[in-house]
Amino acid sequence: MTTQHEHPGLNTGQHHHHGHHHSSESSNIALAFWLNFSFALVEIVGGIFTNSVAIIADAIHDLGDSMAIGFAWIASKVAAKAPDARYSYGYRRWSLLSALLSGLILIAGSVWVLAEAIPRLWQPQLPHTSGMFVLALVGIAVNGVAVLRLRRGKTQNEKVLSWHLLEDVLGWIAVLVGAVLMYFTGWAWLDPLLCIGFTLFILLNVTRSLRQTLALFLQVSPSPALQQEIETALKQLEFVKAVHHLHLWSLDGEQHVLTLHLEVVTPASLAEQLNYKQQIAALLAPYKLSHTTVEFEMDDEPCRDQPAPVK
Repeated sequence: MTTQHEHPGLNTGQHHHHGHHHSSESSNIALAFWLNFSFALVEIVGGIFTNSVAIIADAIHDLGDSMAIGFAWIASKVAAKAPDARYSYGYRRWSLLSALLSGLILIAGSVWVLAEAIPRLWQPQLPHTSGMFVLALVGIAVNGVAVLRLRRGKTQNEKVLSWHLLEDVLGWIAVLVGAVLMYFTGWAWLDPLLCIGFTLFILLNVTRSLRQTLALFLQVSPSPALQQEIETALKQLEFVKAVHHLHLWSLDGEQHVLTLHLEVVTPASLAEQLNYKQQIAALLAPYKLSHTTVEFEMDDEPCRDQPAPVK
């Protein structure tokens, strides 16, 4: 019985790439975090001052964004830590815990905002539109700077965050348009309507994200189609008799782990087994898996992971 541990070449390149851009990535994300977090606090005060539930809703959204960006900032540092005795796969799964907590806080905040906004549809209160207008301009500027800074980044982390912040820019444009319309028409119901629209959009995205996070916590296969493709490819190797106990799961949604048992034709000398390993490594390399473990089993060798028959 032979166990194989393969680490495709992609990972070495990723670590080199991460090391090269780590300082720039960290500083870009740090700037985005402080801009977003500071302005979220300003928004909360401004929303109370202007009596605008739309701005308070956006403040809750920005606070959630700040938590996501803050984690990404920490993750950009923690991800560089090497696996150790306690965290043999590294520290990537801490991101799931942070995502789960951020999502739950956002849902709680969104429910509270809806409870405040919906009654205002029947009893609308005209907000301070001039204050809304000023806050909207500042919001577009602050989030716009963060977007531009992250768009210049090289890593996927920065690019994903830039799209997240671009949503905030579009939200503030909507607040700006709403403030102008309310100023000239006096349509106070526009404020709670904007608030409800923002909040439902947030809930839709957060719910989708939470479902993905919970699936990763439960070690659901990140791609059943990919799992089937790998199994089919392995079965086509001439020395493979059967494939079983194939498990594909993900550390954080990006880095995947594969373990499986291969029943190989016998007899297989040590030299032949080495050749088998090289063929398997070449087959798996294009899938860019972070960790793979392949165990060989000979003909008629009992699988040690197979449950014992009930007597």
